[in-house]
Amino acid sequence: MSAAAAAGDDALYWLGARRFAGAFPPLSQALTEPNGLLALGGDLRPARLLEAYRSGIFPWYSDGQPILWWSPDPRTVLIPADVHVARSLAKTLRQRRFEVTFDRDFAGVVSACAAPRSYSADTWITREMAAAYRELHELGHAHSIECRRDGELLGGVYGVALGRVFFGESMFSRARDASKVALVSLCRLLAGWGYQLFDCQMETEHLARFGAQALPRAEFASRLRSLIEQAPAAPAWHATAGAP
Repeated sequence: MSAAAAAGDDALYWLGARRFAGAFPPLSQALTEPNGLLALGGDLRPARLLEAYRSGIFPWYSDGQPILWWSPDPRTVLIPADVHVARSLAKTLRQRRFEVTFDRDFAGVVSACAAPRSYSADTWITREMAAAYRELHELGHAHSIECRRDGELLGGVYGVALGRVFFGESMFSRARDASKVALVSLCRLLAGWGYQLFDCQMETEHLARFGAQALPRAEFASRLRSLIEQAPAAPAWHATAGAP
């Protein structure tokens, strides 16, 4: 059963319906079960996606469902400057076992993130979603970090950068520590460029190992309103900025 069906259509806003004129409802209207489900419908055009991220909302759905929009409470975040690095991972980073780059193969990272995992054949990164984020990348709003060995793409992370906030969307790994190196390398870049928040959306044990913390939704929204208006350091995402 889809999250929408479980919640009941009458309890949710349908974006694009005449009654709501296509605008997102207040975050306080999000459901508690399933946690954070706020609205259905609408589209994945750049203007809609950017409005969502600026408001603390993100899309997450599967094939066969309408687009589902979420704002969970609490919200899981990383502080880029405070990311925790385990001793074994620090050794891997020092040894430079991977070549780390950014924005070299955004489409390749998204495609790898969308591929079936060993534990599930399902994916929430539909073809429609992948195309939408590729368009955001072309417009300069979405970015990727890549980890390679001998030219082979083995790990990566992608997401959306607005103001001094990075909204993480997904990561993948095809080799031990590849996604971890990508995540830590991204956090180090973000910290150097003045980013203050890395939005992880939902809590996981994996992210907790890096120091992810839970913020009440209201606090997250408050920080977001301030940081979204602050530009990062000038070199951010420029080729001359280099990779860690």
